[in-house]
Amino acid sequence: MRLVPWTPEDLGRRLDDVIAVYGDAMGYRPEVLATRRGYIATHLRRPGFRAVATLASDGALIGFGYGYHSEPGQWWHDQVSAALDPAARKTWLSDCFEVVELHVRTAAHGHGLGSRQLRALLRMAEGTTTLLSTPEGEEERSRAWRLYRRFGFVDVLRHLHFPGDSRAFAVLGRTLPLEDDPVPARPPDPPDPPGPSGQGPADRPD
Repeated sequence: MRLVPWTPEDLGRRLDDVIAVYGDAMGYRPEVLATRRGYIATHLRRPGFRAVATLASDGALIGFGYGYHSEPGQWWHDQVSAALDPAARKTWLSDCFEVVELHVRTAAHGHGLGSRQLRALLRMAEGTTTLLSTPEGEEERSRAWRLYRRFGFVDVLRHLHFPGDSRAFAVLGRTLPLEDDPVPARPPDPPDPPGPSGQGPADRPD
């Protein structure tokens, strides 16, 4: 397997594969995936777009991640901005790279692919901070939470509810740039409990 940077055009050409990995990781119904396809297509045009992909030897997509500069007028940005006090808003959103999606096929979990994707993505990111959102959960049992904590993400908001989603989310952040080798080597993680296991931030209608 190889990890490669993707341009917006690269991701656009592989959008069917991206949606397939997203659906496998998140366990969403086909009608949800059809809607999500449209959202991702619009994200390709956003400022500061950066993406990475993990490819098998035959070119099959195993995982991907992407983000962009978080700005007013974007749905997720505005939801988070409204929930922050002025000081925190200035600290976290003035020059922020938003990690939008980070996923690995379930069959490939436990091999450090998510960690490699996140490291590569953050090293490509422009900004002084980075934010993401992830469903609330037991940190010791969640692969996503363990990953983000190892990368130094701290709590920015907890138990945030986005419109249209009954789940509670945490917004996590850290400063940029990413230092060299921020995450020590460690054995593969044990498998997560059954259920949706994508490592991505909140699904958002923007």
